[in-house]
Amino acid sequence: MKNPPCPCNSGKSAAHCCLPIINGQQPAPSAEALMRARYTAFTLKDEAYLLASWHPSSRPQPPLFDTSPPKWIGLQVRAHRPLDADHAEVEFVARYRIGGRAQRLHETSRFVREHGLWYYVDGDIHEGNGDEGTP
Repeated sequence: MKNPPCPCNSGKSAAHCCLPIINGQQPAPSAEALMRARYTAFTLKDEAYLLASWHPSSRPQPPLFDTSPPKWIGLQVRAHRPLDADHAEVEFVARYRIGGRAQRLHETSRFVREHGLWYYVDGDIHEGNGDEGTP
């Protein structure tokens, strides 16, 4: 497929959505764009990008993926709430499969912009998920 759709479900091609952000060709213009790029990076198992886009204050130690990482199958961004010029929240539901069983992650993530770049800080998982993982 010449221009596959972006895994983040934006309706754009990956080449005109998340890939330029992940590949370092352009910074994420908003917390929502970073959230979408991080989701896409999870689908691609791009640990380097995920770690680079995670704020140093909360960045985990690698490896991020175990021997059987989930298969990410869909993203729905429910809300993008700018709090001020350098802080925002993004509420999303990400669907994935583990061992053939469908799961969902419903989270409100916090982002901060420093030196013109957005970073994922942390998030609150909404009750009723029973899931782990953070795009």
